[in-house]
Amino acid sequence: MSDGTPADLFFDAAINLLQRVREEEAEPIRAAGTLLADTVAAGGRLFAFGAGHSSLAAQDVVYRAGGLALMNLLAVPGVVGVDVTPATLGSALERVDGLASAVLDTSPVRAGDALVIISLSGRNALPVEMALNARVLGVKVIGVTSVAYAAETTSRHVSGTFLKDHCDLVLDSKIAVGDAELTLDTIPAPFAPASTVVTTALLQAVMATAAATLAERGIEPPLLRSGNVDGGHEWNGRVMREYGDRIFYRH
Repeated sequence: MSDGTPADLFFDAAINLLQRVREEEAEPIRAAGTLLADTVAAGGRLFAFGAGHSSLAAQDVVYRAGGLALMNLLAVPGVVGVDVTPATLGSALERVDGLASAVLDTSPVRAGDALVIISLSGRNALPVEMALNARVLGVKVIGVTSVAYAAETTSRHVSGTFLKDHCDLVLDSKIAVGDAELTLDTIPAPFAPASTVVTTALLQAVMATAAATLAERGIEPPLLRSGNVDGGHEWNGRVMREYGDRIFYRH
């Protein structure tokens, strides 16, 4: 690690990754935002899925002030976060064949919907199977992953394929294999992961594109407002009444 504090070096690494994504993924971001706008305009619903820490980026676009009200979390019990005990169980469940099929079969996801699947490595059975089965159902799939893993690791799915191989669109987060940006001679392992920062920004860029694309077509994007600003609850109540049949995180 060169000159600069660890904090400075982490910020530099994160900023460099964000700049790469901004420049190199501009067209996939535009295409993904357009796909989501097309889905909303056609009466479809939007879903996001991520396992482990990838679930953080999925949760960040659900029921979010400034976000699309129609984005729903497709949750798989035991893999949404580190609240499961032991935490290693979540990692183990990502490698279980058949789990994604069971979740999709009992979920509200249907043909004409769009599903964003976030998996940093894209190598585990769960995200690969999720993408495969969703497309069979007639669902459009956007994969958010680090494409580098497909070149430097082996798949854990029976097909030998990765998430990126089963998507209508792929967004590459550019995160290096291992997801740690810094090293020090005094520390035996690399540290300071940046995948959450980059993936979250990448998805918010897609959401911004979707909202603007809808507006360009004369469709008011179904956005939520903060409940901590005057009138926010009333605004959100109107949006949820109008789109209630496409929102699944409320009773």
